[in-house]
Order: sequence, then structure tokens, then C-alpha cells
Amino acid sequence: MKELGQEKVLFSKVRERFLGALQERERNGQRVDASPSSVASNWSDITINQIHTIIDNPINALSNIIERDIVAQTIGFKPTLLSQWSEQVHDELQQYAERELAAYYQEPNRTWSLRGALQHIMDGYLQAKTEQFKGHQLGNMVRRTISNEISSFSFIHKQLKVQGSVGQGNWANIPWIAIMDNRVTTTTQRGEYIVYLFAEDMSAVYLTFMQGVTIPLRDYGKVEGYKYLREKVEQLRQQLPLTGMNKDDNIHLTSGGLGYDYQVSTAAYYRYERDQLPDDEQLMADLQNVVDNYKQYVEGQMNQEHVPHDETEHEQENMEAPLVVADELQRIQTYIHQKGFSYPEHLIENFYLSLKTKPFVILAGVSGTGKTKLVKLFAEALGAIASNQQFTLIPVRPDWSDPSDLLGYKDLSGTFRAGPLALVLEEALKPENRRKPYFVCLDEMNLARVEHYFSDVLSVLETQEWRGSRIVTTRLLQPGMLSQEEDRARFSDLHIPDNVYLIGTVNMDETTHPFSKKVLDRANTIEFNYIALDQYPFLEEEDEGLSMYPVSNGFLRSEYLQLVDVYHEQRELVEKVTEKLVRINQILEPIHAHIGFRIRDAVCFYMIYNEQFGLMSEDEAFDHQLLQKLLPRIQGSSMSIKRALLLLMKEALGTNFSIDEHMEDASPLYLRQDWSEARYPRSARKLGFMLGRLEEDGFTSYWLS
Repeated sequence: MKELGQEKVLFSKVRERFLGALQERERNGQRVDASPSSVASNWSDITINQIHTIIDNPINALSNIIERDIVAQTIGFKPTLLSQWSEQVHDELQQYAERELAAYYQEPNRTWSLRGALQHIMDGYLQAKTEQFKGHQLGNMVRRTISNEISSFSFIHKQLKVQGSVGQGNWANIPWIAIMDNRVTTTTQRGEYIVYLFAEDMSAVYLTFMQGVTIPLRDYGKVEGYKYLREKVEQLRQQLPLTGMNKDDNIHLTSGGLGYDYQVSTAAYYRYERDQLPDDEQLMADLQNVVDNYKQYVEGQMNQEHVPHDETEHEQENMEAPLVVADELQRIQTYIHQKGFSYPEHLIENFYLSLKTKPFVILAGVSGTGKTKLVKLFAEALGAIASNQQFTLIPVRPDWSDPSDLLGYKDLSGTFRAGPLALVLEEALKPENRRKPYFVCLDEMNLARVEHYFSDVLSVLETQEWRGSRIVTTRLLQPGMLSQEEDRARFSDLHIPDNVYLIGTVNMDETTHPFSKKVLDRANTIEFNYIALDQYPFLEEEDEGLSMYPVSNGFLRSEYLQLVDVYHEQRELVEKVTEKLVRINQILEPIHAHIGFRIRDAVCFYMIYNEQFGLMSEDEAFDHQLLQKLLPRIQGSSMSIKRALLLLMKEALGTNFSIDEHMEDASPLYLRQDWSEARYPRSARKLGFMLGRLEEDGFTSYWLS
């Protein structure tokens, strides 16, 4: 940036150089990162418009020194830093970057040692726990280096996934490296797998054949869950030879908590003392022995068909996903671009996270901004189209006044006449369809009063609970609606399954109705009011290989219903987000717009998914949630409303200013054109608009366009 003589450069230029460097290395036969398989097999086949997600990761990692202007589409060093740096600092930064890049692309050391890696973890982990978690070398080693090296072993076949973890957001007491066969599990939360478990005090490491504990304990409770795990352990010990392995409960990871959960769920193990680690030959032989036993078990399960396909693949491990989800969203983005449509940065990621958090999303904005088209194309990219009944468009009529218009009614002969939503639910509930996502778009949702015709659906959505490995709700139809035997056979168990996603598109004008807080509490509201008319269709030659790609419902399905489901794993992030919400709630309470536990949990889930999948920075993700879950609750004309907006503006800008000085005239805040310096730029811009409407019209609302 310095050599260009500019403090900021166009982000498109950065993308050009980023992609160009990768393509040059590929052309020259030099070592280079693999291209995202969901986009193209080679870097030479990838275009600049297809690398948004790829380049976002390094930029987010440098967010403490680099900033992006989303509106102007520029990027540069933060002005506060740039003003302090001399020519020498610029040179040193460039030299450092070149050294790091050269080191990164060094050929890998093929004399890698499993023994050396295990020893390094046990020798260094306790010290690492006293140091910063993010970006730590030991964490990268467990998550990437060791996993990649084990994956390259000749006896690790293609259906085995290797995954390591040292925790999420903070250091785990018991780090692990798991090997999972995707025919029985893709998650360490359930099913059977192989895993290296390190004792909390790093005195030993165990190579174990064990089963996931999270979902059994959640489904059965601790007492019954432990009983289930012990019974399964006995079955495994009787089924398999497990030659040379210890088949007892005498393992010592920790005295309680998750460590004890691991102990009661382990079928067999090898124990390696830190000071007496075997050589690589023995460690490899032991691992191959466990893999052979695991293979025998999996093949037995497949032959007996004990594990339904839909219950082994639809659960995605929380920590597996960053590259998988990011690549899939990039593919969806590219698919939409090639259909001639363009949406703001991170809108696809935001839409995905909103659906993942809660299967009810509202798209709001002026007419003609592509709300309905987004739903259709997003679904289409995932293989859900009208012809296979996985996408249904339901135009809402102004005369809808009760749930019968959507769900159905009993006619004069006593026959139940199913409504459009009931027919979708019936199809989605069929056993052969349980792994397919179904999208329902309620077009112009607020032409009728949403609380009137949608009330039953909203209420039933709140009854979501786990039933085994699936999320279910209570029944939608009252028994009195189904008086005929044929109707009872078809619809008596009609409920909202976990593979149905409801999206409403709304316009806010004189022909539509406002939303109550009951509706807003249950949805993420994504706004489409900021339009760049100078966006043009891409003229690049279309990639014929990029088409609809059906995905399992596990890609979209929620993993958490209650905060307790994830609090243990994500305590640090949950408490950090909750602290922000408590501060904002103190601002909203005087105007009776404060939130409850439902919104707190939803915001936390959104933030957790975002971190797990590596889609946006923490501030960007919270900006979306502030805009979508909290600001829609604000409307009014009083001075207390203005004070609340100013206090929220202070939070959004991340700067300090006098509230009292702006109570008379807030125009210096809302007339500004550049929001890129704000901590939460999208929310700050919306707050500026709301302040302007309050001063000019004497009334304000999130919904005024």
C-alpha cells in the first residue's frame, strides 16, 4: 500500500494480487494451498469474484491493524497506526511478511514423527495454557499438522476423517485428536470413533476406542446416559478382539467433568506415559491395530444396518466446519452471481447463520430489491426447487385472518382441506425426505396481520425439543380438525420438523401491517434498504460445472436449542456476548424495548456458529445481530427514545461523546456519510437514519424506509 502512494487501495486490487500469486505458484509447479474443491480443482480456474471467503480469513486475522470500508470497497492500515509508522517500519513489515510467506511454503518435513508430536504436546501444553489461545503454535499443530500427517498414513482410508482440538475460544483441559469413520459418525458428540486423549496434567496420553458422550447424555440425562454408555462399552468389548488393548475402566484423565465422561465411554485403550513413550514403529502398530478393530466394527454395523443413514451424516461436528461451510457458502454465492444477481458483502453468510440459528427469517426492504429471489436462488443452489417440492412460494393474501388459510380447514362434509404449509410439512416428514431441506417462502408476509394467520406456527416453533437425534415440535392441528380416519392417518402427527425453513419477505408501506414483538423475538430480520444500482451482472464465461448441488439437512439444521447445550464448550464466548447484551439491555429497558432469554440465546447461537465456521469477525457478526434482533424493537417519539438511540449510537460507533449535547441536535451524528470507522457500521448507519427521522418527523421506527 505504501509503494502505491495511497493509504487505502481498492479491495478488488488486493483480490487480484492475492489470486495472481496463488495462480503463479501453481503455474510454476511450486507448493501452493489446495484450491477450494467446491469452487474449482485448480487456482487457474478460479475467478476474482470467487475468492471472497478465502481472502476474508487472513484479513479477519489482521483486523487489529487493517480495516475495510464496506461502502467504498477499500482496504488499508488503520490511520492511527499509519500516522505513527516511519519508512523503516514499512520496510520491516514488508520483510517480515516475505519471511513468513517463504517459511510457510517450505517443503514439508517428511521425517515427521508421531512420537515427537505427542511428546511435544505433553511437554508444552500446560505452559501453552498460560498463553494467548488465538493463533498459538501448539493449537495449529494439533488442529492442522498432526491431523494432516495422520491422514496421510497408508492405513487411514478415505472414509476416515482426522480432527484435532485444543478447545474453542480457550484452552481445553483435555486436548484430543480423533479419527472418525463417516459411515457411523462425523462428530465427536455421538457414535463410535478412535481418539488420542491427553490427561489433564499431561502425565500420559491414551489411544482409545470410544463413543461420543454429548448427545447420549443430552438425550437420556446423566444417570440414564451413563448407564447407556456403560452398556455400549460392554457390547463393544464382546464384539471385537481388541487384542493387546486394555479393556478396563482404569484410565485417569481428570477427576470429574468431561474427563469422567470420557472414562465411562471408553471401550479399550493403550496408555502411554509421558516419560516412557514407545518409538514410532510401536505407536504406528498400535494405531493400525485400533483402526483394524474400528473397521471391523463399522463394517459389522453396515451389514446389520443398525445405523440409519439419516442419523449418521446429518449431524455436523461443531469444530469440523470452518472450511466445509465457508466453501459451500462461496459456491452458493458464485451460483447466485452466475444467475445474474449480486448481494451485499456477507449477506449470504448472514442469511445462512440466521437460518441455522432459528428456522424462521424475515427479509425486509423496499420492493424490487431481490428478497424473494434470494430465497429461491439460495434454495436452488442447495438442490431445493419447486419441481421436487423442496421449495414452495406461498403468496400471502390481505384477507388472511386465521391459521386456516395457511394450515387448512375442515369443510362442511367434515373432510380436512390441507393448506399450503400443511402439504409442505407432510412431504418433509416422510422418512425418505428427512435428510432434505425444505424451504417455504411467505411472499409479502405482512399484507395480512402476521399475528393472526401465523400465530399457531409461532407458538409451535417455541416447543422445539430433542427427540433422539432429531428436533421436533408439538402437533400443529387440534384433534377436532381431523374427524375422518383418512385425515387422522395423514395429518394427526403433523408438526414442524427440523428440515423445514420458513422465510418471510416483507415490504413496509401503506398497504402492509407492522410486526409485534412476539414475531420479532422469533426471527432474524435482514434488511434490504441500501441498494447499489451500479451493480451489474457478471460477464465472465459461466462455469458449466457449477450447478445445483443437493446437500444434507445437517448443513442448515440447528445444533442447539437451549444455552445449556453449548455453554460448557463455549463459555467464554457466551459470557462475552452476554455482557454486551446486558449493556444494551440497560439502554433499552427505560423505553420498554429490552430483550429476554429467547433473544439472548439466539444471539449467542448465531455468534457461536459464526466463530465455528469462520465466516465473519466477531464485531461484524455482532453488528448483524444488533441490527437484526434488537433495533427492530425500537419505535416512538419521546425524548427517552432519542436518548436510547444516542446511547446505542455510542455503542455502535465505539467512541465517546456527550449525550446531553446531542439531545437538542443530533445532526452531526446522522448526517455523516462514512460509517466505516464505526465498531458496528451497519447498526450505526441504521441508528443515524432513525435519529434523523425522529428529529425531522417527530417519530421514528426501524421499519420506516
